[in-house]
Amino acid sequence: MNTKQSESTEGDVAPTPTDNLVTTQHSIKLGKKTLKYTVTTGTIVLKEESEKKGDKDGEFEGEKPKAEVFFIAYTRDDVKDKTVRPLTFSFNGGPGSSSIWMHLGLLGPRRVVAADTEPAAPPYALQDNKHSLLDVSDLVFIDPVSTGYSRPVTGEKAKAFHGLKKDIESVGDFIRLYTTRYGRWTSPKYLIGESYGTTRASALSEYLQMRHGMYLNGLMLISSVLNFQTLHFAAGNDLPYALFLPTYAATAWYHGKLPKPLQDKPLREVLDEVETFAMRDYTLALMQGSSLSDKERQSILNKLMRYTGLSKVYLEQTNLRINIHRFVKELLRAERRTVGRLDSRIKGYDPDAAGEQSEFDPSLGTILGPYAGTFNDYIREELGFESDLPYEVLKGLYQDWKWDKDNEYVNVAESLRKAMNLNPHLKIYVANGYFDLATPYFATEYTFNHLGIEPELQENISMGYYDAGHMMYVHEASLKQMKRELAAFVEVSS
Repeated sequence: MNTKQSESTEGDVAPTPTDNLVTTQHSIKLGKKTLKYTVTTGTIVLKEESEKKGDKDGEFEGEKPKAEVFFIAYTRDDVKDKTVRPLTFSFNGGPGSSSIWMHLGLLGPRRVVAADTEPAAPPYALQDNKHSLLDVSDLVFIDPVSTGYSRPVTGEKAKAFHGLKKDIESVGDFIRLYTTRYGRWTSPKYLIGESYGTTRASALSEYLQMRHGMYLNGLMLISSVLNFQTLHFAAGNDLPYALFLPTYAATAWYHGKLPKPLQDKPLREVLDEVETFAMRDYTLALMQGSSLSDKERQSILNKLMRYTGLSKVYLEQTNLRINIHRFVKELLRAERRTVGRLDSRIKGYDPDAAGEQSEFDPSLGTILGPYAGTFNDYIREELGFESDLPYEVLKGLYQDWKWDKDNEYVNVAESLRKAMNLNPHLKIYVANGYFDLATPYFATEYTFNHLGIEPELQENISMGYYDAGHMMYVHEASLKQMKRELAAFVEVSS
């Protein structure tokens, strides 16, 4: 039984937090082979060395508990030599997301039974994931502090962990602690992150090297955001308008809103055309601002109308600059429908068809119930871990996150560049969804084209593209493709 420490009353001393772990044994058939594996579920107490104050500054008085970090680890039972068995640490993004999405959607041995673009009816269920990565790597799913069951210990403030720097430190220190306790320092090691988890993974690649001397074999970045300038629609920042345009076009193509000559082309041919326009004529037009001539402006408007499915009047009103939150509302306004931000293939309803922005993201609504419902059952019934705390699937921390940047955009691509220069064997795999309006593929390409690394290191980077959105693994064909590409990446770089 998992008994969490109770709140202390006046005069009481809070009990010292301790690790709380449960192990269970399972098996799964992957391909023609049945794999037996052990699951370790629970919390590890994360501590930091505490320095004495006063006359004895510089001396350490011991380790001070800071947080209880929840994780689930899957390890194959038939591995005798850990030095050849890869180990992959996984986390999602947010900030404020638990690790549930890639756990039950992509990597783990159990997977949510859910529809692709339409909401499934409750109740929900799990099935064996025949595309699990467990055949090629052990897996550790980490919930950063304030997500999942991870919490600060009594006396510590949660907001102390809610920032770029502290998040990297706490997750990185957990990785060091797990690697040490379970004897995995000489195993090939990988990080796989999704969305803000790619921000975390890229920064961790430098932190783990510089703080702990832990060199990684590779990073797997799913729906990346490393340079936040590419995504932030703000006055004076024209970059996102060009970088989002190909995904606007993909979305309009999917919903049949492009002119027939363009609509009849394969998606990839459409994107090739739009990318050329975005990087040349459109970018040059945006850079000119109010000095753009009327003739050039009309030409740009006609092209934007052709590639987005939006009316010329509307595009004129946007001053040639289409904000993503407006686009998802405007594209299907005549049908009184919206499109998803995480996955623009998915349509939703709004009470106000005349509004400027969507009431909610229908692509999040499609997956939240199935994942939350199945996980809360899975953790108790199959893994035997019990807690009366709410499992924080997705806690909104973005607005209160401490970004540690003054008058500039967060750009952890620089951390990744440093890590690759220091460890030239570090390999990177990047997965992109064509219908992802949260972290568009063209913005990711821009970021990696501006890393500033030498050509021989650029060869360490490979990219995959999927006919789905931000969480492309909800699409069955994309899940199969991801398994092939991730497994090949791990096997080649181990």
